[in-house]
Amino acid sequence: MPRTTRLSSSLLRAAAATGVAALTLTACGSGSGSDSASSGSGSVKVGLITKTDTNPFFVKMKEGAERAAKENGAELSTAAGKFDGDNAGQVTAIENMVASGVRGILITPSDSKAIVPAIEKAKAKGVMVIALDTPTDPESAVDALFATDNFKAGELIGEYAKAAMKGKTAKIATLDLAPGVSVGVQRHDGFLKGFGIDDKDPSVVCSQDTGGDQAKGQTAMENCLQKEPGINVVYTINEPAALGAYTALKAKGREKDVLIVSVDGGCTGTQAVKDGKISATSQQYPLKMAAEGVKAVVAYAKDGKKASGYTDTGVTLITDKAQDGVTSKDTAYGLENCWG
Repeated sequence: MPRTTRLSSSLLRAAAATGVAALTLTACGSGSGSDSASSGSGSVKVGLITKTDTNPFFVKMKEGAERAAKENGAELSTAAGKFDGDNAGQVTAIENMVASGVRGILITPSDSKAIVPAIEKAKAKGVMVIALDTPTDPESAVDALFATDNFKAGELIGEYAKAAMKGKTAKIATLDLAPGVSVGVQRHDGFLKGFGIDDKDPSVVCSQDTGGDQAKGQTAMENCLQKEPGINVVYTINEPAALGAYTALKAKGREKDVLIVSVDGGCTGTQAVKDGKISATSQQYPLKMAAEGVKAVVAYAKDGKKASGYTDTGVTLITDKAQDGVTSKDTAYGLENCWG
C-alpha cells in the first residue's frame, strides 16, 4: 500500500522516563548517517506527531513532511502513537520535541480534548502548534489547523448517494468511527446533510462503530444485515470500513445492489471504486497537509509570524458513475492523486 517515493530517515529512540514503549521518535538531520532533511545544525527544527505510523494516511503525511523539510532546509523529527488513541504517547512526544528545541509541532491528535494541556504548555514556551487532519477541542487550542473539510467530505458522498438512489426508498446503514471523535462526527453529520436527513430519520435503520477498521467494518455490516436485511445504502467512515462492509454484503449475495460510499481517497480505496466495490469516495490529501505545515513552521522561524485559522487542504468526490448535479472526478484522476 505505501508508495515508493518515501524518503529515508534514521531512528532515534525517545529517552523519556515514560511512554518509551508506546512511542518511537525519529529524526532527519545532519549527522544522522542517512539522507538528511536539514542542511546543517542551524536549520529549523520541526516536529511531526501522528496517531500511528502504520496507517497509510499517516505514512503519506510523513512523506509529505520529509519532502518539505528537505526542500526547505529544515530538520524533521517524527513520532507516532503505538495505537490510535494513544494520548499519553502523544503527550510524551510533545514534551520530547519541546525539549529538543523544535520551533513548531505538527500533530494529528488522537484525543482532541485530552491533548490540549500538553499543547498549551508547548505554546507557552514559544512553540507554534498546528493540527493536521483532526482539529483539537476546542479548535482554538492550536495556532492553526490544516485539514480536509470533513463535513464537506461527508456532504459530498451524501449528495452523491441521494442522487444515485433516484428517488428510491433508502434503508441506510452508517458505519461510523467512535463516539466523540471529531473527524467521525463531522463526516457522519455531513453525509446526513448531503442526503437531506438527520439521525432521527427512519431511513437510517442501523448505526455501528467500526474504529475505521476493516474487520470491524465487516462485523458491523453483518450486524446491520441481521437487523435489517433490506439495507440498500451504506455510509462508511473510511475505505477500510467500506471494504469490510463489501465483504459482508458479498457473503450474502448483496454486493451488486447496495450503494457504498466512503471517505479517504487512499490508493486501495480508490482502486475499490474503480473495481465497483465502492460507489464513490471523497478523496483527501495528507501529503499537502504536512507539506504546508512544515512550510508554515519554517516561515515562523524566519519572521516570527505564526500561522493562524483554518486552511482547507481540499477534497474531491471520486466515482466512475457520475450523477447529475454532483461535481466529481473519475478514478483515473483519483489514482493519480491517491495515497498509501
